[in-house]
Amino acid sequence: MPIEFFAAVDAGRARSNNEDSVAVEDGASMAVLADGMGGYNAGEVASNMLTSFIRTELGRWLLEATTQATDADVRRAMDICVDNANRAIFNAANSNPQYAGMGTTLVLAVFRDNRLLVGHVGDSRTYRLRAGRLSQITRDHSLLQEQIDAGLITAEQAAFSANKNLVTRAVGVEDTVLLETHQHEVMPGDLYLMCSDGLSDMLDDAAIAQVLLAHDSLQDATRALIDAANEAGGKDNIAVVLARAAGGAQPASRSWWPFRR
Repeated sequence: MPIEFFAAVDAGRARSNNEDSVAVEDGASMAVLADGMGGYNAGEVASNMLTSFIRTELGRWLLEATTQATDADVRRAMDICVDNANRAIFNAANSNPQYAGMGTTLVLAVFRDNRLLVGHVGDSRTYRLRAGRLSQITRDHSLLQEQIDAGLITAEQAAFSANKNLVTRAVGVEDTVLLETHQHEVMPGDLYLMCSDGLSDMLDDAAIAQVLLAHDSLQDATRALIDAANEAGGKDNIAVVLARAAGGAQPASRSWWPFRR
C-alpha cells in the first residue's frame, strides 16, 4: 500500500533555536521524529544525531531486506538501530562537557503493506485519523501519564499541570533505552500524524482533528497545524510528520521532506 509523506519543523514563537528533527525515507516507507533536550545546542545535537542515524542505518537495512524480512525481523532491526543510536548519543554526551545530559524523544514509523510498526520513547506522539476520528496510538512515557494511569489526576487536569515535559524515558540519557513498539493495521485513506509536544501541548485532539479534516493536501495540513500551534502560543519547537495510505477519498500528491522555516 503506497504511503505519501510530508514533514516539517518550526522553531515556534518562544525559542530561537530548534531542537526538533524529522526525517523520511520514502523508499523504505519509514519516518522518524525526535524532540531533543539539553543545554546550549545539545538538544539539537541529540535529535539530529538520532534522526540521521536511523534514516541512514535502518533505512538502508529496510531497503536491502525488502519483503523477505518478517515483522519480527523489522522490530529487531528497529531495536538494534535505536540501541546503537542511544549509545552514540550517550557516549557523545559523556565525552563532551558541553553535551552533558543531552537526550531526545523518538517516534519511529515503518509501513509494511497493510501494517504499521511504531516505536517510541518519551512524549512525542503518533495519532491516526480514520473515518473522521482521531486516535492517539502511542502512550506518553511521562510523569503526567503515570499520574493519569495511577488515577492521581485526570487528563483534563493534566493539560494545566506544572509537570509537563517531564519524560520518564529518553534516548541518550542512559547507556540503554527501551523502545516501546506496537503494530497496527493500516486501512486505505488512513492518515497518521507524528508530532512533538510543541504541537500536542498547544492543540487538543479536537483541534488537531479539525485542522486535518479541513485540508486534503498533506503540505497544507502540515502548515496549518504549525500555524495553529503558533497562534495558540508557539511555546516550543514544533515537529510534524504526516503519512497517508493510498486509497480513500483523499487525492494523492507529491511527497516532500523536510523544511525548516
